[in-house]
Amino acid sequence: MIVGVPKEIKPDEYRVAVTPAGVEQLKRAGHVVLIQRGAGVGSGLADEDYQAYGAQIVDTPQEIFGEAEIICKVKEPLAQEIALIRKDQVVFTYFHFAASRALTEGVLSTGCVAIAYETIEDSRGRLPLLAPMSEVAGKMSIQEGAKYLEKPTEGRGILLGGIPGVEPADVLILGGGIVGTAAARVAAGLGARVTILDIDLYRLRELAEVMPPNVTTVYSTPESIRRHLVEADLVIGAVLIPGARCPMLVPRDYLTLMKHGAVIVDVGVDQGGCCETTRPTTHGDPIYIIDGIVHYGVANMPGAVGRTSTLGLTNATMPYLLKLAKMGYQRACEADPGLALGVNLLRGKITNRPVAEAFNMPYTPLAQVLS
Repeated sequence: MIVGVPKEIKPDEYRVAVTPAGVEQLKRAGHVVLIQRGAGVGSGLADEDYQAYGAQIVDTPQEIFGEAEIICKVKEPLAQEIALIRKDQVVFTYFHFAASRALTEGVLSTGCVAIAYETIEDSRGRLPLLAPMSEVAGKMSIQEGAKYLEKPTEGRGILLGGIPGVEPADVLILGGGIVGTAAARVAAGLGARVTILDIDLYRLRELAEVMPPNVTTVYSTPESIRRHLVEADLVIGAVLIPGARCPMLVPRDYLTLMKHGAVIVDVGVDQGGCCETTRPTTHGDPIYIIDGIVHYGVANMPGAVGRTSTLGLTNATMPYLLKLAKMGYQRACEADPGLALGVNLLRGKITNRPVAEAFNMPYTPLAQVLS
């Protein structure tokens, strides 16, 4: 097959979907790989690195989308890319459809095969292609939150870990999954007082056993969220429902409970976020202030650490890309039910129930469309 890798055009996105090592694996399996010129520069990967392993370097996205049978990306296609997608072309990337009706309708109109990294599951029900970027985003949420707690960025002027004789910051983490766990470890390591809220008691027990003493676990309810927002200097939104919009945990009126200059980092912004006042921002303009609360809503946080993120992401995606290229999407999905869960849109139909429910649009089971 012909696999195409365009250069990412989302603002401040420095990742690339395939590394030179990935090109070598695809070439050994007999596939043709097209890389758009400069696609890997943000991750420290030169065109010559790709050519050394047999990739063909092309100049424009039109060439990539026009020739490739599989498009492999990092972030959702923007409008100018959607216009290039062909019917029945496989597009393999993060989509997060439930956060955008316009994106969903745009990609639906192409009739392509939209396979979303974020809804693929492994044999244990985990999300293997979301996990590495969730780890990156979780760790980054604390370092970004710590920065925006500083007074020059209109935060409270607090050092996250405090110093002897001065108490540390209070960090509230909404969600005890991969993002929340990574965030808690970093915040705790810096010396902050950390509280993790979640509705899964088994997960809370696991976290209570492995976290250091300055991390507390609490069952999440509206009351417990309100109570802990009062003390929080930094709030991390770390909730996820695969394929669906994030649940709304912090309505706007809750902001009045918080300290002036407190910071919210809503990692789930690309799925709508868990705070009512969350909206997507960019690395170039990452924050805004509502009711005295600093909001950080960058929707592609891992893109800022392109090299680390690219290597982590492609370690996870390459086995699936190889399978798709070898077998075609239909046979690959029949052989791997977890991969089949990644097919969100197919031939103009929504085949992922949470995406359909997010916009009250018709849902069609994948098997029905394939038959």
